[in-house]
Formats: sequence, C-alpha cells, structure tokens
Amino acid sequence: MIGAVASLGHATLAAIAALGRIALFAASTLRHMFTPPFYPREFGNALLTIGWFSLPVVGMTAIFTGAALALQIYAGGSRFNAESVVPQIVAIGMVRELGPVLGGLMVAARVASSIAAEIGTMKVTEQIDALVTLSTNPMKYLTAPRVLAATLTLPVLVAVGDTIGIMGGYLVGITRLDFNSATYLQNTVNFLEPWDIGSGLVKGAVFGFLIALMGCYFGMHSARGAQGVGAATKAAVVAASVLILASNYLLTEAFFAA
Repeated sequence: MIGAVASLGHATLAAIAALGRIALFAASTLRHMFTPPFYPREFGNALLTIGWFSLPVVGMTAIFTGAALALQIYAGGSRFNAESVVPQIVAIGMVRELGPVLGGLMVAARVASSIAAEIGTMKVTEQIDALVTLSTNPMKYLTAPRVLAATLTLPVLVAVGDTIGIMGGYLVGITRLDFNSATYLQNTVNFLEPWDIGSGLVKGAVFGFLIALMGCYFGMHSARGAQGVGAATKAAVVAASVLILASNYLLTEAFFAA
C-alpha cells in the first residue's frame, strides 16, 4: 500500500515538475519573441512552412468535416422535423469548435512533429552547441520565430478552414439534401454572429502558440541519438494534441458559459 502511494506521489511530483519546466520555457519564449535581436529570415521561413504548406491538409480536413456534419445534422434533425437547421448548425459548429480544433490537431500532427524532429536533430548533431559558440541564442534563433509564426498563421488557417468547411456543408446541402442555394447561404449569414467567428480565431492563435511551443520544447530537450529524436517527436505531437483539447474546453467555458 505504501509503495503504491509512493509511486503515485512520485508520478504526481514528476508531472508537476514537467509542467513547471514547460511554463518556464513558455515564459522565456515570450520574452525572446519581443526583445531584439530578431531573425526575419527564420520568421519568414517559419511562416511559409507552418502556414502555406499546412493549407492543403487543413482544407481537405475542413471540407470533408463540413460535408459529414451536414449529413449527420440532417439525419438527426429529421427525427424531430428539424431538417431546416442544417445551415445554421453547420456554420456555428465549424467556426466555434470543429474548424479550430480539427485544424489545430492536423497542424499539430504536421508542424509539432516537424519542429521537434528538426530541432532534436540539430541538438544530436551539435548544431545548437555551434549556435551558442557563435554567440547566437538558440531560443531567439530557433524557438521565438517558430512560435510567433504559428501564433499568427493558425488564425488564418482556421478562417480558411471555416470557410471551406461551411462550403462543404453547402455543397452537400444543395446536391444531396435538396436545400435551396440562396436560402442555405442566407441562413448561414444570418445565423452567425461576429463573436462566433472571433472566438474561433482566438482559439486558433492559442493553439498555434501551443503547437509550436511543444515542438520546440521537446526538440530542445531531446535525448541523444535517433531514438531520442523519435521519442521527442512523438511526445511533441501527443502533448500538443492534449493541450489543444484541454485549452479548447477552457476557452469555450470562458467565452460561452452562461
């Protein structure tokens, strides 16, 4: 019994210590993001890699999610003679929840793993030590540009994903569910409020920060060797995904709780 309690206490203390290290890493990243020197070339490369190259996977995820959501809402609404709510629920579901969350998860799978593998490999091959030797702060050169780029680009990706997802629902609505095109679009526009869209964009910025932060953190703390880089990559994706889901609940509670 005592051994079980001791093991539980050890695991709890280890988890708290890990959260503390991540919090300190996040605070250091925020400080370096807004203090010189800056590295615009690294920032530009990160914008391209995280934003533009993530657009296809976010768009594909969004269009199929919107289409499937329209079918599900129609099937469920038909039980209560409420099929007409498809445009409204597809719109609010995409911009408030599914667009930010699914977009964030897809970008986490692509970007957090990429960042962790890249920085982890740099650590294994002693390139980070070389940066320090050249009086270049790795946090400023590697972490700050990537975190800032992800924080700025994720809201844009979310906005594009929301639009594509709503259009996916629209295409299914007019081709499969016999909705009138003009009526579907009008119901969508009339139902959405500015804060519905704004809340999703805020979530996107938070998710982007978390995704890049986890990639950089686990890359910087990667163990030596190929096995260590692989473990860091896996941990970055898992941590980013869990933090996205947890922060999504907290943000939803803050934004929409009665």
